Amino acid sequence: MTFLLSGPSADGPAMTSVNPYRLPRDVRPVRYDLVIEPDLDAARFVGEVAIAATLSGPVDSVTLNTAELECSDATLRQGDITVGAEISFDAETERMTLRPLGGAQLEPGDVRIACRFAGELNDKLRGFYRSTFVNDAGETRTIATTQFESTNARRAFPCFDEPDFKAVFGVTMIVPSDLMAISCGELVSSEPTADGRRRDTFADTMHMSTYLMAFIVGDLEATDPVDVGGVPLRIVHVRGKSSLTGFGLEAAAFALAWLVDYYGIDYPGTKVDLIAVPDFAFGAMENMGAITFRETLLLADPAKATTSELLRIVDVIAHELAHMWFGNLVTMDWWNGIWLKEAFATFMQVTTTDAFRPEWQRWDEFSIERGAAFDVDALSTTRPIEYEVVSPEDAEGMYDVLTYEKGAAVVRMLEQYLGAAGFAAGVRHYLNRHSYANVTTTDLWDALEESSGEPVRAVMDGWIFRGGYPILAVELHSAGLEISQHRFMYSDSGDDGAAAEASTWSVPVIVRARVDGKIVERRLLLEGPSVRLDMGGPVEWAVVNAGGHGYYRVRYSGELLARTARQALEVMAPIERYGLVDDTYAAVVAGHAPASEFVQLVTDLASETDLHVWQRIVWGLKGLHAIAEPDGRDTLAVLIRDLATTALGVLGFEPRSDEPDLDRELRGVLFEAAGGRGRDELVRARARELFDAAPHGAATVEPNLAAAAVQVAAAAGDETDYERMVELYRGADTPQSELRYLQALLLFDRRDLFERTLELFATEVRTQNAPYLLSAAMTHLDWGPVAWEFVRDQWDDLTERFPQNSIARMAGGVRGLSTRSLATEVEAFFADHEVPQGALTVAQHLEKMWVNVRLREREGARLGRAT
Repeated sequence: MTFLLSGPSADGPAMTSVNPYRLPRDVRPVRYDLVIEPDLDAARFVGEVAIAATLSGPVDSVTLNTAELECSDATLRQGDITVGAEISFDAETERMTLRPLGGAQLEPGDVRIACRFAGELNDKLRGFYRSTFVNDAGETRTIATTQFESTNARRAFPCFDEPDFKAVFGVTMIVPSDLMAISCGELVSSEPTADGRRRDTFADTMHMSTYLMAFIVGDLEATDPVDVGGVPLRIVHVRGKSSLTGFGLEAAAFALAWLVDYYGIDYPGTKVDLIAVPDFAFGAMENMGAITFRETLLLADPAKATTSELLRIVDVIAHELAHMWFGNLVTMDWWNGIWLKEAFATFMQVTTTDAFRPEWQRWDEFSIERGAAFDVDALSTTRPIEYEVVSPEDAEGMYDVLTYEKGAAVVRMLEQYLGAAGFAAGVRHYLNRHSYANVTTTDLWDALEESSGEPVRAVMDGWIFRGGYPILAVELHSAGLEISQHRFMYSDSGDDGAAAEASTWSVPVIVRARVDGKIVERRLLLEGPSVRLDMGGPVEWAVVNAGGHGYYRVRYSGELLARTARQALEVMAPIERYGLVDDTYAAVVAGHAPASEFVQLVTDLASETDLHVWQRIVWGLKGLHAIAEPDGRDTLAVLIRDLATTALGVLGFEPRSDEPDLDRELRGVLFEAAGGRGRDELVRARARELFDAAPHGAATVEPNLAAAAVQVAAAAGDETDYERMVELYRGADTPQSELRYLQALLLFDRRDLFERTLELFATEVRTQNAPYLLSAAMTHLDWGPVAWEFVRDQWDDLTERFPQNSIARMAGGVRGLSTRSLATEVEAFFADHEVPQGALTVAQHLEKMWVNVRLREREGARLGRAT
């Protein structure tokens, strides 16, 4: 596959002959004046747009983007002359062309493009769409809201819908007088109309791309604004949820002030509205000054939310606010550069959250998220972080763990290589140089090189423009270590396998070791296949990837691994122990190590006290438990129970008022493991007590333990428990509780209850959640194949109902299937059912499914003997 940059070149218009989805470059918008009139009852909207643009040369037509709109009354004006325009459409490329009536030619200079338009408030969670909720009076109310990234602004108004066509937007909304309207600018006037509605006019935006525009109207209310360095910040939500805004406001105020300081540039807008939307296809969206969120990622009651739920809220708020500079102020020039803003915003979310709550050890937590990128990037169907984007479907396929988590991981690795202060200085240099402009990846590397004096581009290009990552093989030699690299893959085959052996990266490596009884540290940039690293003498033990921030795996020789596991575990940082566990499990999945090696390692870690290491231990054991034969499952269940209950005994079964947040979260992890896969009867009895008390005293139960008790109760539950869980989901008083009960429905053992859950997901649950829940259903220990059959048989109905961007994610559940016959069926199904907006992602799901099949065939029968 050839990976070419597809941003605009100096000769501009030539790009359209290569890519039919790109607009000509001879017309550039400067300003939009937009009037929108939504009719929520009829699920329709009408509007008019006037676009001030400049022509670089004479043209006989103007082409811009529209999709799913009815357009009329088009005019073109130059100077004092206004002419009507003939409208033609190309549905395939989502373009509208306007030709002056009478064959007139437009001359270089200024032009005003205007037309009326109408459209449907759709249920697809893109463009201008409907979201509904039930208020306290039991009435269903409708909100009209927007989601424009990547190429959906064209579904709300005719526009030049490409990121490098930046312009100023002036928005007016004509809305029912009892509803609230919001857009990117602050409200500057509000006047009644003759028909009883209200005309709201908003201040002009900064110079920005179409995908960052937003307008929302509905039965909403807002918190009082909080002043953050002169910028008013508030949360907007459906009526009745004001009690859930305090934590989000606290996190947002901290993040906004912290980011202003980090970037060294004032917030580029005039206000910040954080808007909780009941139906939202993504997690959140960085619309300039009007950021939209899923409710569960903005609204919460800290007394009832788990640590991980609160952390996720801080993360997402910080991520979207980081975009106000990195993405909004400075924007990629074309969608191949999506990673540039998303990876950096992910890096900044972790950095900001780490500053907000240092005790959460956010960079250690990121190791877990980075693992999802490792998992995809070990496949032959992986892709580079940046690759050629041609169509809107290609752009949709960029929103994955490689863009976000791998991208953030290599940015973190670069920051650690340059030093935090030098890296931040380079970022400020980049933002100041390119404010209000569009950029490519090399612009960032150039700024960082100029600030640091380091060869950033040479180091980073291999990580950005090539897929995959290395594994470092570490051997002992008389004066230190021999370190070699090759590409890590779950399975090598054909040309990809040969390429795997030949691939090398510029790898920043930090090594800590004990030599002659002393701890020594070495740093190097491994640029070739191997290097002999002089450590000053024979090595007693070594930690390669010290600090745990390198985007690579490590495989120690047998003798060195034994020494390190025996002597160094106690002096390793938790993130380093996490890496050892994670790398060992990956070696098992790839067939480079037997499962018994992983089991032995985690048994040696029985005295572990760190949350993130325990999470990886538990997930690894659950992964092996899922592919084991019945006797192996029994053996592993006993091991999970014994390890978890022993750790619980050390930690304490009951929370203490003075204990750290991460200890509370760890208790929940261990409690669920012991009572779920471990089937410990004492834990199940305690979970029953906590679950039974829920309606009467849920707020008195520590949230992490309460959430774990729900899972354990479901895993051991009967039909009565099931009915109660459904009732609790429908009556949930926080967004987190609603999702928690929905996920717990997947844990019931009985097939009839599981099938009822599948129907519930497909028919009742919000479409923002249902695809992800159906994906999770396919990983059920016993009934995953039943969930696959359900999705297979209802594929057409489900893909019609669910948001476009969620279809490939729903298909991700096939990764949990592990029998050859079922995998063959799944592969044949997707050969006949394409997912255009996620074809590569689906290919990755299928490859990982086959990795799972081979793991089961290789280790499934041996796992009963692995402990």
